[in-house]
Amino acid sequence: DVCDFHIWAPLQNQLKILIDDQKEAVPMQQLEKGYWSLQAEQVKPGTRYQYHLDSGENRPDPASFFQPEGVHGPSEVVDHHSHTWKDGSWQNIPLEQYIIYEMHTGTFSPQGTFTGVREKLTVLKELGITAIELMPVAQFPGSRNWGYDGAHPFAVQNSYGGPQALKQLVDEAHALGLAVILDVVYNHMGPEGNYLGEYGHYYTGKYNTPWGKALNFDDAYSDEVRYYFIQNALYWMRHFHIDALRLDAVHAICDLGAKHFLAELAEAKAELSAETGRPFYLIAESNQNDPRMVTRLEKNGWGMDAQWSDDFHHCFHTVLSGELSGYYMDYGQPKQIQKVFEESFVYSGDYSPFRKCRYGRSAKGFPPSQFVVSVQNHDQTGNRMLGERLISLTSPEAARLAAGAMLLSSYLPMLFMGEEYAESAPFLYFISHGDKGLVKAVQEGRREEFNSFLWQGDPPDPQSTDTFEKCKLGWEQYKQPGPQAMFAYYKKLISLRKNLPHFLGKDFSRVHTTMQRSHVLTVTRGNLPRAVVLIMNLSDTAQTYVIDDFSGTAKVMIDSSDTWWGGDGKTLPQSILPGQNINLPAWHFSALQLKEES
Repeated sequence: DVCDFHIWAPLQNQLKILIDDQKEAVPMQQLEKGYWSLQAEQVKPGTRYQYHLDSGENRPDPASFFQPEGVHGPSEVVDHHSHTWKDGSWQNIPLEQYIIYEMHTGTFSPQGTFTGVREKLTVLKELGITAIELMPVAQFPGSRNWGYDGAHPFAVQNSYGGPQALKQLVDEAHALGLAVILDVVYNHMGPEGNYLGEYGHYYTGKYNTPWGKALNFDDAYSDEVRYYFIQNALYWMRHFHIDALRLDAVHAICDLGAKHFLAELAEAKAELSAETGRPFYLIAESNQNDPRMVTRLEKNGWGMDAQWSDDFHHCFHTVLSGELSGYYMDYGQPKQIQKVFEESFVYSGDYSPFRKCRYGRSAKGFPPSQFVVSVQNHDQTGNRMLGERLISLTSPEAARLAAGAMLLSSYLPMLFMGEEYAESAPFLYFISHGDKGLVKAVQEGRREEFNSFLWQGDPPDPQSTDTFEKCKLGWEQYKQPGPQAMFAYYKKLISLRKNLPHFLGKDFSRVHTTMQRSHVLTVTRGNLPRAVVLIMNLSDTAQTYVIDDFSGTAKVMIDSSDTWWGGDGKTLPQSILPGQNINLPAWHFSALQLKEES
């Protein structure tokens, strides 16, 4: 029962540790570079402790593994070797096979816990999902939060079940063949319960972020800060068997050093992969449309395995909904959807009316499997004033078109929890801060955030329990006819993606697009004469279309108007001949398999 305590605290002249209910704090030994150490006996897992600072305050461990009493309370000793893993044969799956399902643990199930997630994994397996993505689970204030206000990067949220419950979830996912992605935040820290600045030089005055002071990745003492966050990434992979990390808003990681923090992180990840013999992936969220993110390290890139491409979402959202306020003013043209299928980024050096400057670079030549696309996600749904989902803003026909385009695109598709059965509950922004001043600041900030949009009224109170409860998935809807029809449609699309080699997005050279009458888009995947053709009517009126660029026949694999999915009835015949006119209803999607003449 010997426990080693090790901490970086260069701002402390004398550091002590208070273990359990001991009356006297024990002095720690000062080491080089601001580190402190203590080896304590008779300390078992479950023991709680705090550090006693020069100020006389007792603070939790900045590298705490568990905060059972919340962000302000004592830390708890965790033995990560006590869990008996059952996934010894698990080797992760190739990145191009990821079909991602993003979820918020607190609202995904009635329980709002990791156990609640486990109980629904078989449904996701039936759907065809291959990877679940958990929004951040690092300890945040209270019990209701998106997770991006985390104050303890190494501690698993207590209200979700803590570290042991997360390991059990990963074990269960791997047993079902599902990879696990974890969302982590390295661009800022939450304001409540964050005591890093009392220990060391975790922040720099060189930059500011939308969330306040920037973390110190390139200033004096930054070596130890970089080490802290790199070890955090490896911690999730090593101790929780997490397969991939989604790195939140990396454009807000301020680092002008010769080797960017992301590149150093990619090197560390590669070393862990070599050590363990299994691949791990890093997926960056960035709003810069910069392929440097996914450029290999040896070519002076930052070595990310994939990155989010929000242009895909913005293009479909604006065309389907007609919404053009705020940053959506840059989109809304069907021809932009054509470009997004050809090279991922719509803005690749183009002028942006919203940004009032050019931005982005072309992603031509990069594999489609390096770009994650969605038509709904936590950001684009939750950062709306009323948190409406696509199904509430458009129609079932438009939602089916968007789903078909995403799931049969060349890119890595990502669903947002509930969209597969047309969930109607909103996904709003919610918090449960204990600091009244902070609560007021968040409430006012949300109102100001929507000034560039044309939404009327006031946003729901993020601190209200009712706001949180409204966001819980309505699993009671799931077995009803309408939701089941949408579920069947998503399941069929995923089955097609998995079983046709054309949908392994290795490169763009086998993607060809055409646009007829400014609204009918065809995307040809693979090489003629045995290619697959996606047909989309990107308008709210019916269109007539003629396929005239192939010989032989085309077999209809899926038709979004089929009554199986809740449509009005099949639009296309079972087989189509060259030159044959076909009628496409509003917001139509279909996929055809081309065959040679015998």
